[in-house]
Amino acid sequence: MHSYQDEELSVDFDVNKLGLVVIGENINTTRNFRAGGPRVVIENGKPYVNYGADKKGRLDISASYPKDESQVATAKIPHVAEAVGQKNIDYIKWLIESQLAAGAHIIDLCVDAMSTEPEERHQWMRWIVNLAQEISPGTSYAIDSSDSDTIVAGIEAYDTTVSRPAINSINLEEGRSALIPIAKEANAILFANASGRDGMPQNHEERVKNLVVLMDMMDKAAIPMADRYLDPLVFPIGAGPEYGKDYVLAVKTLRTMYPEVKIFGGHSNVSFGLPKRKILNDSFVTMSIIAGCDSVMIDPVMNPPQKFIEFRFAAEALLAQDEYATRYLKFIRAQG
Repeated sequence: MHSYQDEELSVDFDVNKLGLVVIGENINTTRNFRAGGPRVVIENGKPYVNYGADKKGRLDISASYPKDESQVATAKIPHVAEAVGQKNIDYIKWLIESQLAAGAHIIDLCVDAMSTEPEERHQWMRWIVNLAQEISPGTSYAIDSSDSDTIVAGIEAYDTTVSRPAINSINLEEGRSALIPIAKEANAILFANASGRDGMPQNHEERVKNLVVLMDMMDKAAIPMADRYLDPLVFPIGAGPEYGKDYVLAVKTLRTMYPEVKIFGGHSNVSFGLPKRKILNDSFVTMSIIAGCDSVMIDPVMNPPQKFIEFRFAAEALLAQDEYATRYLKFIRAQG
């Protein structure tokens, strides 16, 4: 890990100015889309993903495109894993720059789908961290993995003299709390999710209880409040009708308990498996903001965050959380 210069990089994502902290989720090797979708083109009998503003870029997806035409309508193309595996720098650059242009403040990096072998995963994480920082050195990147050692590998590769990393994430699962002192040493933003020692939380009370324990751990490590991002965990309402409500109630409780921390979630998870997902996703983000969310982890290209930012400034003014609409007026004036 490159040394951190405290006097240079004390940046905080101030939600009073930004409205929302937007975490772009697109550099994740589990991401996919339909083989029969509009982004897939066949040229000279070979399948590609088109990309770029002019859609003239080509990512070869021969390895994952179905050989049987009858499977095209349902098959999924892991386009990020394809790009990473091919080391297609141009495609990854386009993904990162597109998210930043759409309003992302932090970009999540996850390579877990590249390999089940730990050392190979570590190598891929080092590679993507180095590449991402070459593409946009001043951007904060979240090092995301289900494996703590992969996160450590990413932090060790991270040049903290040009931007602050984020760690995604700690929880109460065995070994994850070891990332807290690593975050402190690296001056990293720290994501904390509500997963418990024995599995996923079943209601809003368990979400809050687990995150309170993690808050105590972060207190002991002197992690600054502004650098703590709490994730109560969003589960699909198709799998459990109470999941949406449980998340919103947990957000509301946590916001009352901890007014200075950031609260976020993978909001698009709520609609998984259901039709017209955008309707559910937009409604859920809006409900979450009212409850106290000030950060979102989304695809900002497909779900432009500006409307949610505008809503948050307006809602705070309307709910007497912004005295004399001061922040709202500053925001509107800044729009020109």
